[in-house]
Amino acid sequence: MKKITTLLCAAFMMQSIGAQTFIQAYKDRADMVTQANITANLQEFSNLGVKTTGSVANTNTLNWIKNKYISYGYIASQIEESPFTFGSTSSKNLIITKTGTLYPNKYVIICGHYDTIYGPGVNDNGSGTSIILEAARILKNVPTEYSIKFIHFSGEEQGLKGSSHYVNNVVYQGGVRKLDIKLVFNLDQVGGVKGNNNTTVYCDEDQGGVSSNNAASAAVTQQLRNCTALYSPLLTAVDPAADTDYIPFEQKGEVITGFFERIRSSYPHSSKDTFTNMDPVYVYKIGKATVGALQHFATASTTMSKPASKNALETAKIYPNPASNVLNIEIPDSKETNFSFELSNSMGRSILRTTNERKIDVSGLQNGVYIGVLKVGDQTLVKNIMIER
Repeated sequence: MKKITTLLCAAFMMQSIGAQTFIQAYKDRADMVTQANITANLQEFSNLGVKTTGSVANTNTLNWIKNKYISYGYIASQIEESPFTFGSTSSKNLIITKTGTLYPNKYVIICGHYDTIYGPGVNDNGSGTSIILEAARILKNVPTEYSIKFIHFSGEEQGLKGSSHYVNNVVYQGGVRKLDIKLVFNLDQVGGVKGNNNTTVYCDEDQGGVSSNNAASAAVTQQLRNCTALYSPLLTAVDPAADTDYIPFEQKGEVITGFFERIRSSYPHSSKDTFTNMDPVYVYKIGKATVGALQHFATASTTMSKPASKNALETAKIYPNPASNVLNIEIPDSKETNFSFELSNSMGRSILRTTNERKIDVSGLQNGVYIGVLKVGDQTLVKNIMIER
């Protein structure tokens, strides 16, 4: 009887997730993933150093990620820092919630870890982090029937500490399920190896652990493969779910899937896990597949909204970037004399503020990534500014 019940539950879950066909709006949004954004995210992630859980660099990276969401237009009520402690180490998960239109209390979770070990971790897992950020940027104002949680876990390298805390203290409380999850979609180590023929991505399928969710996982993994074919140039292969942040969810019977690089790099967990040793074009292609699949899983709108009125500041120039000593500002109206520019660090603290200055001295700033905000009247332009010497 228990076996029959399990099969019926699995069949229901597969039916509720549904089959997919090509949707032009999904393709159009997948095509909004840009190589420039992916590359910038990877390079900025690299510059934040070794992000060992509990370290200053780990905290700086969390704040860098949070500032990205703020620059995309997510507001404070959507952003949650969830602290956890193991032993003498403390860190935080970052959870951003986008509310669904029909099923606001049922969630598609897209997740990946941002902590690293022994190196900057640009592949493991700056690659997954960069893709999740790009997906969040593109889908910010796209209606989805199901709610989406974009989750950046810490403590993965020490044994899935952040995701385990989240599952056992947020999703479940006192053994009681408090969060209704449609599925968990994890991205980990999707950077490939520079120089390899990176044309295929692994789609992770739950083939062990709690058996009651295996059939449903197989169904969503097949859908992930289908979406990859529909919305990206990549080929796919199936890989058994491994030891990454969807495992604590799987152990509670949740439906899981995910992406992992097909040709496995030997650089993660070393000082060689750098931007120069991975393939940013491969990450870009997986980003397209991710945006396509996430729309399918969350049931995004199938029509494209009308373009918002153009921000005149979109054509403004802030250069050079990276800068060393002087930053130049060019705004569309060369006669404009009432504008401001502000630089904040990764902690969100204002470092420099100017008014009506077109040449800004940044020679006193330390190397790193800053958030630049240019304001003219009621229009705002937010850009990441790199100081590098």
